[in-house]
Amino acid sequence: MGAWTAEARRREIVRVARATGSVDVTALAAELGVAKETVRRDLRVLEDHGLVRRTHGGACPVESAGFETTLAFRATSRVPEKRRIAAAAAGLLGEAETVFVDEGFTPRLIAEALPRDRPLTVVTASLPVAGALAQADRVSVLLLGGRVRAGTLATVDHWTTRMLAGFVLDLAYIGANGISREYGLTTPDPAVGEVKAQAVRAARRTVFAGVHSKFGAVGFCRFAEVGALETIVTSTLLPSAEAHRYSLLGPQVIRV
Repeated sequence: MGAWTAEARRREIVRVARATGSVDVTALAAELGVAKETVRRDLRVLEDHGLVRRTHGGACPVESAGFETTLAFRATSRVPEKRRIAAAAAGLLGEAETVFVDEGFTPRLIAEALPRDRPLTVVTASLPVAGALAQADRVSVLLLGGRVRAGTLATVDHWTTRMLAGFVLDLAYIGANGISREYGLTTPDPAVGEVKAQAVRAARRTVFAGVHSKFGAVGFCRFAEVGALETIVTSTLLPSAEAHRYSLLGPQVIRV
């Protein structure tokens, strides 16, 4: 291919980032036939437009109204970090007897880490979460009905939110595509955002569990403020100073 226009080059960078989960400055420079500084400049522009987040030596895609990673991709990304977070989040169950578990890979790990030696009612929109707990003798699973989204295998729309609105829950384990101090918890899809917002409204306590890379990321649909959370569980890869800034908004922040 001949010389790329800046616009075409940036489109290609976004395409590669979304297809592979991340991009590397050196590799992009070689592939596009431009200087590394040009790629860095492109990444700065794309970050300003909310399409990528720069990392050391490269960038990763930002989930948006036009792009969302699948559950299959999330199941291969940052798994050890997610397992630590999930174990710590499950440890916050306390005396809760009725629990909402969100869709997504980290919430599924939380579901798998919940105790099986006591009666527990779990409400979820996630087919994988329901499947993970269906065989547990003392766990009663309520699967919310609705339209199933293919990428996440979770139900959405008015059937789901209406059923959820009829519950008062002790605890909700919530995931998000992004969390920021300014915009709160966000997700790319309005239908998903509605279910999450309803779960937060229905629960006495809300715990957000997510990897460090979600902090500072902003999606299309905002469904809760940081102050609505009792606890945030993430990893030590989130700097302690940043964790402290979130704690000033209300929640306890646990880094594992």
